Parts: sequence; structure tokens; C-alpha cells
Amino acid sequence: MNSAKRRRVVLVSGLSGAGHSSILRALEDLSYQAIDNAPLAMLEELVACGEGNLAIGVDTRTSGFESAAVLRILERMKRDPSLWAELVFAWADEPVLLRRYAETRRRHPLAPDSPVSEGIAAEVALTAPLREAADLFIDTSELPLPELRRLITERFGPESEEAAHRGLAVFLVSFAYPGGLPREADLVLDARFLRNPHYEVKLRPRTGRDPEVGAYIEADPDYSLFYAKITDLLALLLPRFVQEGKKYATIAIGCTGGRHRSVYLVERLSEYLSAAGWRVKCSHRELAREGEAAEQPMAKVVRAEPGVAPPPQVQAQEA
Repeated sequence: MNSAKRRRVVLVSGLSGAGHSSILRALEDLSYQAIDNAPLAMLEELVACGEGNLAIGVDTRTSGFESAAVLRILERMKRDPSLWAELVFAWADEPVLLRRYAETRRRHPLAPDSPVSEGIAAEVALTAPLREAADLFIDTSELPLPELRRLITERFGPESEEAAHRGLAVFLVSFAYPGGLPREADLVLDARFLRNPHYEVKLRPRTGRDPEVGAYIEADPDYSLFYAKITDLLALLLPRFVQEGKKYATIAIGCTGGRHRSVYLVERLSEYLSAAGWRVKCSHRELAREGEAAEQPMAKVVRAEPGVAPPPQVQAQEA
């Protein structure tokens, strides 16, 4: 039975304060039935009795919580041919969690009478197996809420079901290194060695979507070779991802400010991969943080270049 015909079950776990509730709300907006904090012993019964797609919150507040037990339940769900089960794990760095707890004045569920830092440390240890096994790891430390909702929509919305049925979905993300690596990335590329439009007064306020900015970057003597190496690498990796049954691949490209070089390369690769037949979406993390339009519809092809082979006719395995 293909992915598009199965009921989707998303288990949402993670650190307290890392965005677990926001993820559940985003899934609820996608018409998932959202259930939070049901006893672990009832989990499979809830799935068996439910209808439609389900989003279930499972964390250290859950009665009977134990990471090993959650993973056993998840494994049984993944073996059920009528279900498409996935685990999402929400994370945030300790300073961010401490700030959030200070702002809300809430107590940590694992440290009601102790410093919040002790509760965070205990929860990190307890949930480590879930973090390692997660189908989707989301670091919300510096992630704006609109970007979180976009990520959930792309992964679990109606279009994602169609994409899984058709094969690998490729997500391209531009970012700035000072803001940290996108932790969901499968592959990270560094564009900081290319000539930087930031140092040109006329180009500084623009972005990598501007043709003059693109021309400036392409004038770097090493740009063409770098771009060719990237496309060669993707020609090798993407078909192998399909063969391994991978449904999503996130490729992140970083530069210093996340506005020029990384944005331009993401836009170029989006056009390029789409022309080769891959299903592609791109986003720009730093532009989103600055309030600029960061999300694009399916890439519009303006160049048809030789390079990355189109998706092979491979029946993707189930992850």
C-alpha cells in the first residue's frame, strides 16, 4: 500500500519548552486529530480507535513515559501496513529554554522544586533515545514560529503525501553561520569563500534574488567550479537517497550573513533540480527572520542546464 493511502500518525516529543505544543497546533491546523499527554499504555488503543490522521504528544509529562517503550510502540506502528507513523523531536538549546521558562515563570516538569537547569539536564538524558530515533529533528532555538509552521506543513501537509508517493522531496535552505547550522540538514555546504556582495555599498541592502547580486557572485573565479562540484555531488547522492527509501532530503547552504551568496545558490539549485525532475522547495532562514518573504512556491524553471540526473524509476522503500 503506498504512503498516500495510509493514515498518518505523528508522535510529537522533545524537551519541555522546545515547541511541542506549537507543533501539535500546526498539525491540528492541517486537520490532524491532536491528542496531548495521553497515558502511554493507551497510545495504541487511541490509534486503533481513531479515524483520519493523528498527532499525539508524548513527553516526560506522559503517564508511564519511558523512551524505550515509546520506541517499541513506534516500531509496531511502522510495521502496520495501514499506518504511516513518524516521530518528531523538538529541541532547543539550554540558554533558550532557561529564557523561555523565566519569561513564562513556569516550573519544569522534572524539577518542580529545583533549578530549571536540573530539569533540562534530566530530560535531555531521558529523551536521548527518542532524539536519536526521530524521523524529524527540529531545533527551535532561533526558529521563528512562521518557519516552524512552514516546516510542519511541508513535511505533514497534503502536498507531502503526494511527494512521498512520487518519491524524494528536496528542501533547500539558506542560512548564516553565526545563527548556527540548521540541524535538520542532511548536507551542509559552505559558500563563505566566494566574493561577498556585502562589501559593495550598492549591493549590500539587496539579496541573492537580485540579478546584479547574482552576477557579482558568479564573477568570482571559483564560482563555476564550485557550482559544478555541487551538482556533481547531488547527481550521486539524490538517486542513492531514493534507493535507500529516504522520503525527504534537506540541503543547507550557508554564508556569513545568509542574505547574498547562500540565497543565490539556493535559488540556482532550486531551478536546476526542478529542471532535472526533482520535487523542490526552498526557504531562506535569515530572510524569514528579517521579515522578508522567504518561502517560494514550487521553483519556477528559468534555466534548463545539463547536470543532475532526473529521479530514477526506483520504488522507494519504506523508511
